[in-house]
Amino acid sequence: MLTKDHASWGYAASTGLGFTHEEIVQAHFDACAPHYQAALDQAGIRAGWHVLDAGCGSGAFLPWLADLVGPHGRVTAVDLAEENAALAAERMHRMRATCAFDVRQGDILDLPYQDGTFDAVWCANTTQYLDDDELLRALREMRRVVRPGGIVAVKDLDASLITARPADPFLFTDFFRNAARTPGYARQLLRTRDLHRALSAAGLVSVRQHTMLIEHHAPLHPAALRFYALACARIARQALDLGFAGDWEPFLDPDGEANPLRHPQSYISEGNTVAVGIVLPAADAGQESA
Repeated sequence: MLTKDHASWGYAASTGLGFTHEEIVQAHFDACAPHYQAALDQAGIRAGWHVLDAGCGSGAFLPWLADLVGPHGRVTAVDLAEENAALAAERMHRMRATCAFDVRQGDILDLPYQDGTFDAVWCANTTQYLDDDELLRALREMRRVVRPGGIVAVKDLDASLITARPADPFLFTDFFRNAARTPGYARQLLRTRDLHRALSAAGLVSVRQHTMLIEHHAPLHPAALRFYALACARIARQALDLGFAGDWEPFLDPDGEANPLRHPQSYISEGNTVAVGIVLPAADAGQESA
């Protein structure tokens, strides 16, 4: 899970994985909250269900999940970083969730739950940290802990839709294409629109997928400006350190007046993909194995 390139991305939690620290994770959530709400709405989670947030981070989705399952439902959450799990638990206590909930440290590659425990799994912005083999293993674990007929819903960033203006419109595209020539985080951020194939390979059925374009126009909302200025600065530093061509210098200073994101006509976009599959009902599973 931890590849050697993660140190260059920065904002690592105790796991060493880049862009998993609460400082940057919450900033991203604040910047994209309406779009994240729309992504969660696509999962199909129902009132009264027991839902697992697999890779919950500091728990930004948990209040929404609690609202979806209602007072008769239950929300369980797990995250690899112990400090993030603690923050997520604190968030649920602070909001005085009306549903039952449990938050713990754990690994999505080896979920600490029995078969068929949940009605659904929600996994957001987490599969980007897994290589191809780990992705399949994690999805099989999610399928295992969901009851027959339940759902596994995965949301993640599609880096191929990142662009910033006014700047070279292909600046970030070229960065990810070049960085992805070797295995690591950049390559995994370009894999997102293949999630539907991974869900099918993991044994889920009736898989559906939707990719949305998230756009921010000038004047950027303060939350969006904060996150994207910080994120672009980290990418710009990597690009320069790796010797990639392009006019990266204006992005290096998040607060600089020359930063394109502070231009009167600034624009930045990213993509988010949601893939949802159903755990094969028991009767169908029996027929398939016969």
